[in-house]
Amino acid sequence: MALKIEKVAAIGFCYGVKRAIDILEKITHERSRVETLGPVVHNKQVMQRLAGIGISVASSIDNIKGNTVAIGTHGVIPQIEEELRTKCAEVINTTCPFVHRAQIAARRLARSGFWVIIYGDADHPEVKGILGWTGSKGIATLDDKFIATLEPLPRRLGILSQTTQIPARFNQFVKNIIDFALTKDSELRIIDTICHDIRERQQAALELANRVDLMLVIGSHTSANTNHLTELCATVCPTYLVETAGEIQPAWLKGHHHIGITSGASTAQETINEVLSRLESMAS
Repeated sequence: MALKIEKVAAIGFCYGVKRAIDILEKITHERSRVETLGPVVHNKQVMQRLAGIGISVASSIDNIKGNTVAIGTHGVIPQIEEELRTKCAEVINTTCPFVHRAQIAARRLARSGFWVIIYGDADHPEVKGILGWTGSKGIATLDDKFIATLEPLPRRLGILSQTTQIPARFNQFVKNIIDFALTKDSELRIIDTICHDIRERQQAALELANRVDLMLVIGSHTSANTNHLTELCATVCPTYLVETAGEIQPAWLKGHHHIGITSGASTAQETINEVLSRLESMAS
């Protein structure tokens, strides 16, 4: 039986990543040196290509050597941006608009007297950045049970999410907090900050996973949105996360005839094409 390969319609760079890369490419043509504070996206292949056109990565503010620096798509806390503007003549902010929306929401909640709960990975750069916009008036966690143990529990709670989280998990997290918080005279305000693009990609990947007998998710092993896609698809059919075409194992395809393809939001089209080419060669 011939191998059928089907990919989702929305694949490759999301709006926020494409916007950031377009900005950086334009600035690089105009400047002799451009640095980013940390990787602009979580994708090794993309960062290698950007390095090839003259964009370097500074691991910290102290390591910045030039006068032009870019903030990546995940954003930073306000204090870091202020420090960058003091140190550098030009600061280019490529924070994803959806992430910036979450930052503004966090700041608005905190200024309105709410203690902010961010549903997300506390160690992720995006989450650290959003938390910084609360002015130390919040916490980031994926564990609703931890919130229940807080004594005293703040009376006014504002809840939002890391932009790449799975909506159903955020909904359950919120429901669990409502179940115990409403018994303690709390006031809750919930803001949906999950990226619309990510939400649509997750839904499309899930629909495809229901039609195929094997899914390949293309993207970085360290990318939050790519890992969430993998987790979601794995609930429906066998799923593998691959960063490059070279990671595909022929044994994976045995007994499978309909392969679904999706990708993380920071995966380049070139990498996707290489995976498709390898699958086609393995099927011939």
